[in-house]
Amino acid sequence: MTATLSKVDRGRAEEVRPRPPRWHRVSKLDAKVSPYLFVAPFFLLFGAIGLFPLLYTAYVSLFDWEVGADDPAFIGLENYRTLFEDGQFWNALFNTFSIFVLSSGPQIVVAVVLAALLNANLRARTGWRMGVLLPYVASLVALTIIFGNLFGPQYGLVNSVLTTVGIGPIDWQASTFGSHVAIASMVNWRWTGYNALIVLAAMQAIPRDVYEAALVDGASALRRFFSITLPMLKPTLIFVIVTSTIGGLQIFTEPKLFEPSGGSGGGTEHQYQTVVLYLYQSAFQGLDLGYASAIAWVLFMVVIAVAGLNFFITRRAVR
Repeated sequence: MTATLSKVDRGRAEEVRPRPPRWHRVSKLDAKVSPYLFVAPFFLLFGAIGLFPLLYTAYVSLFDWEVGADDPAFIGLENYRTLFEDGQFWNALFNTFSIFVLSSGPQIVVAVVLAALLNANLRARTGWRMGVLLPYVASLVALTIIFGNLFGPQYGLVNSVLTTVGIGPIDWQASTFGSHVAIASMVNWRWTGYNALIVLAAMQAIPRDVYEAALVDGASALRRFFSITLPMLKPTLIFVIVTSTIGGLQIFTEPKLFEPSGGSGGGTEHQYQTVVLYLYQSAFQGLDLGYASAIAWVLFMVVIAVAGLNFFITRRAVR
């Protein structure tokens, strides 16, 4: 009986409990709604200039859509069938992956090593850290012109050095592998310092007491780097690798300006024509927007697949 009365009394007490003031209800509503309002501009902007063009490109790829056509003909997946039978596309895809492997792999390794050096007790550390960012700040067109001269077939500095050490000069622009090395060198020069600063910021966020405990246990500097630093850099390394993958597979400016005429053919035999260069050639020189849209969507799927693969490999490799 007592228990029953206590439940009744408790129910009455809840009924007569005063409602929270209005400002309190508004505050709770603000805490729930405000985050969505803060991120809404990004999604609206992404939908307008990112998602809509992506979906519209998929729509255009289903048509025989040429510049100036009043009534494009619907052809379904014919552009994709033609693309997969196109030898020039497969050559461009090979060139893209070759340049990507030659640039992104060494770039990440050098960026981590460079970040570790910049994290040491150096004199004028701020100056060194600003110095590694200068290639990223400099004009990409100017850097490409400079590297084009460095890798010049006759009077380039690189060939002069090779001749001095007993190696014959290389026609970097005519050679497939040589042109890929030259273009990858441009990419590495520009992006290594940028990635190094991102990794450096993550290194400085690692708690010092973890290193002190390892030092007390007698761990060497190399042991601390591989057992503490690298595992705790895992989220940052995943970010850097994924962004490098996306950028590396969409490379355009370096191979376009590496050709003396500045064309989109990627050399006389398309030896360094990338997929984006081929897309540009199809859209703005061939004026075939439907075929170019098919190239864009295939490249999009390739980037998603490779970035996802790199994400899972990095997540498992760095422990």
